[in-house]
Amino acid sequence: MSGHSKWSTIKREKGAKDAKRGAVFTKIGNMIAIAARVGTDPNMNSNLAMAIEKAKQANMPAVNIQRAIDRAADKNATVLEETTYEGIGPGGIGIIIETATDNKNRTFPEVKNVLTKNGGRIADAGSVMFQFTHKGVIRVAETNEDALLAVLDAGAEDAIEEDGELTVYTELKNLAKVRSAIIVTGLNVTTAELQYVPNILVEIDDPEAARKIIKLFDTLDDLDDVVNIHSNADITADLSL
Repeated sequence: MSGHSKWSTIKREKGAKDAKRGAVFTKIGNMIAIAARVGTDPNMNSNLAMAIEKAKQANMPAVNIQRAIDRAADKNATVLEETTYEGIGPGGIGIIIETATDNKNRTFPEVKNVLTKNGGRIADAGSVMFQFTHKGVIRVAETNEDALLAVLDAGAEDAIEEDGELTVYTELKNLAKVRSAIIVTGLNVTTAELQYVPNILVEIDDPEAARKIIKLFDTLDDLDDVVNIHSNADITADLSL
């Protein structure tokens, strides 16, 4: 299973800063509202439970979480739609951009404009997606052998050590079940979400190229409607050079 690039760490660090200024609350609120369409009880809706957990990790106030859940039952609330765009970035890297929007006529031009201005372009549907596998990804804050055995016994497909954590992979349908099984073992689960995992990583070892890619990701991530960015770029360059 392919690992994650330096962008994973950069994105998480950026997310913490976004949470402080409240920008991330809109994104997570949209995720909660979409998940709540299937059911507003997190005990019966695992996707909603994980979205709420993500909100709590970002220190999102309980009132904001409840307001997002209530949007699913409010017939007068703006209808959100999940839309996924595929793109090509600098160096030919593949990018998948997940959005939650109430107006695709606004979101698509914004995404396309950011890609174009940062050395990329919108790709035809399916031309990038085949390079990825949609999986559950869980991060566990332990890296010892006992932890590895525990997550595999919990039903994980695979697990690798990176960034001082275990990155655990599951089938889509098993994400919530494996997450719960890992928590029962006493291990500390830091995140659990669905991701498009690259089948093969494209190594980016040139600092200038890496900075261009990170700027593109950062600018896309700043769009209010963008909720997730996935790429096959493996940024190994020394960014201090």
